[in-house]
Amino acid sequence: MKNITLALDEETLAAGRAYAERHQTTLNALVRELLVKTVIADRQGAVGEMFRLMDAYPGNSRGQRWTREDLYAR
Repeated sequence: MKNITLALDEETLAAGRAYAERHQTTLNALVRELLVKTVIADRQGAVGEMFRLMDAYPGNSRGQRWTREDLYAR
């Protein structure tokens, strides 16, 4: 795992430490968990948006067909 440095004001730092202690964890673990949840939610939102766009704009090949060789041609 990589280490990072964060800059927090004293009030936020104290509140974060108190929250972590109440939840029997460390501030480090709390920040890690929140970051992971945020990144995963963002990815899930992006995937959901892609499916929404695919449903909204289904496309039209105008009847053209492709073979496997056409699709994988280099």
